[in-house]
Amino acid sequence: MNLSRAYALEADAKDPLAAFRNQFFFPKHQGEPVAYFCGNSLGLQPVQTGHYLKEELDQWAQHGVEGHFNGTRPWFHYHKFLTEPAARLVGAKPLEVVVMNNLTVNLHLLMVSFYRPTAGRFKILMEAAAFPSDMYAVESQVRFHGFNPDEAIVELKPREGEYALRPDDILEAIGEHGPALSLVFFSGVQYYTGQAFDLKAITKAAHEQGALVGFDLAHAAGNLRLSLHDWGVDFAAWCSYKYLNSGPGGVSGVFIHERHALNPDTPRFAGWWGHKEDERFLMQKGYIPEPGAAGWQLSNAPVLSMAAHLASLELFDQAGMEALWQKSEQLTAYLEYTLLESARQNERLSFNIITPPLPHRGAQISVLCGSGGRALFQHLSEQGIVADWREPDVIRLAPVPMYNSFDDVYRLGAALRSFV
Repeated sequence: MNLSRAYALEADAKDPLAAFRNQFFFPKHQGEPVAYFCGNSLGLQPVQTGHYLKEELDQWAQHGVEGHFNGTRPWFHYHKFLTEPAARLVGAKPLEVVVMNNLTVNLHLLMVSFYRPTAGRFKILMEAAAFPSDMYAVESQVRFHGFNPDEAIVELKPREGEYALRPDDILEAIGEHGPALSLVFFSGVQYYTGQAFDLKAITKAAHEQGALVGFDLAHAAGNLRLSLHDWGVDFAAWCSYKYLNSGPGGVSGVFIHERHALNPDTPRFAGWWGHKEDERFLMQKGYIPEPGAAGWQLSNAPVLSMAAHLASLELFDQAGMEALWQKSEQLTAYLEYTLLESARQNERLSFNIITPPLPHRGAQISVLCGSGGRALFQHLSEQGIVADWREPDVIRLAPVPMYNSFDDVYRLGAALRSFV
């Protein structure tokens, strides 16, 4: 590796996924495409998205209500067009996956099913400083069941002076609280530090203690290689607007392992769209769930949001998660090298990388900047580098393998070295 542009361009020339960059729209800075490192917050728009949205708008214009049953992709079945590619993305059987609602709504619906506390087994173990929405959801669920969050929620913090949780410390905590654990609930990737957790090991440890386990995969779906079915995960949910490039507020995905999804007695909140499909329009009392994760649906499919999601999922099917992961490893390694070498060459740069090394990270490196962080972030913006600022002093950089190039990383390094 080196910091020359020739090195970056040669790496791009060898990249088998390079052509996917042309499938996305890039914002412009001074008339030129930006170097976009914010895909862990909002992914870029695929070129095909507008075409898919236009198709559904045309369906509506031409067919009105009959669009539910006519056309290329009838709305009545629309979620099914997303099921198989979404299942491939997370390593699941199609019956274990459904796309519906938004992320935190789905987390609440899933905890209705999988947080069933008793007097002796009522605790939820999670990482400290999780994304606020997760903290709010867990706290409100605990209160809803009549427990004190201070007693029921076990939050794991990194050791003093460290930024990431040690994998052994997570497993040790599961064992320590095991008899009282009802649920182990983690993110797949910690949003602030970029740490990727060992979901397989966490699941195994939780099950050995008799607890259920679920994951918020907002920063993991489309980023990490996942095998939710084989790992035995009980449930998971994710959004689609970060690495999955499906637009602001995009629809969410849900995974429910078949041992629960095929059990009609698994408790849940019920709605019309989750009722057994071939009897749905009989409009009768008595809820009969559609087999699989689809039996957790409540309401009609948000077709326009799903159309945007379908456009992106097709790109993931074309690229394949294995190829995307291989490029992600190379991109983040080059980004890490570029950050460290740029800091060595420019004494004005003062930061620490707080994201763990591979394999404990995905397509994100978080940089702790100290008091000069805001000025550095502003400098990057003025150079056409789109990054993400997180209070109080962290810049998050996400080199997304679907559309970021090695030349993007070179441009970032050049901007860093020009900081004065």
